[in-house]
Amino acid sequence: MNGVAPAEAASAARQAALLSAMPVVFVLIWSTGFVVARFGMPHAPPMGFLALRYAFSVAAFLLWILWARAAWPQGRTQWLHLGLTGVLMHAGYLGGVWAAVKDGLGAGLAALIVGLQPMITALWISARGHRHHVSGRQWLGLVLGLAGLLLVVWHKLHLGEARGYNVGLAVLALASITAGTLYQKRWVQPCDVRTANTVQLLAAFAVTAPLALLETEPFEMHPELIGAMAWSVLVLTLGGSSLLYLLIQRGAATAVTSLMYLVPPCTAVLAWLLFGETLSVLVLAGLALTAAGVALVVRDPRPLVPS
Repeated sequence: MNGVAPAEAASAARQAALLSAMPVVFVLIWSTGFVVARFGMPHAPPMGFLALRYAFSVAAFLLWILWARAAWPQGRTQWLHLGLTGVLMHAGYLGGVWAAVKDGLGAGLAALIVGLQPMITALWISARGHRHHVSGRQWLGLVLGLAGLLLVVWHKLHLGEARGYNVGLAVLALASITAGTLYQKRWVQPCDVRTANTVQLLAAFAVTAPLALLETEPFEMHPELIGAMAWSVLVLTLGGSSLLYLLIQRGAATAVTSLMYLVPPCTAVLAWLLFGETLSVLVLAGLALTAAGVALVVRDPRPLVPS
């Protein structure tokens, strides 16, 4: 008995440490999305790229599932719930962002629109009167995070041509990722992340592939396109999407929702490292302000996303 207790305690401590690190790792991975778009979009149409990404991701997950003998979700209802979240969080979110930027919407404005997710989530919860209401500290953190986000993307807001169509696509992406997060937390039962992601990606492919057939832009087999596709499949989908699913199912949706504010600042740092973009005083101030806002939200024990 004395030998078992320390081992169990050590295992519990490791699991707690991993769970604590998962939101940060998720944000770091998710922040590479705009970098991948910058590499891949000049050489491919957006829906065609995403359809191939989903297809390759499903193939990779199937190999992983066969090797691990992972269990599939039980019941038609769970498959339907997973399929709907896949349409919202993959086809709707990614399709909206990529199509908007491809149509000329500045990446900064797209990031700002999608970055409104934590605020929209909080407003939705307050309007619905959930028992897990948004506290005053969390509202302060959300406002600070939004202000920091605005400082980060301010210098990019003038880039690109904003029109009703591409702004509408970005708003569609915002609505999709917000609704998908809330829906998954409410209706999707815990199951194996690999099979759950496979069902979600199959649904996203079923929606995206017909749209890809309508595109006329050809694929250019450029090294940047190949690298962007490999990173999208192996890191963003297998890594980032799996972490997102696990975080929501394990009750860390509050951290994910508020940490979405950190995606544009992290992307700005990556752009500085990879493309030599300037990190201005405003960007650095935005980084600090966003981090402070996120800290206020995450440290409050009351979750933003109800169970």
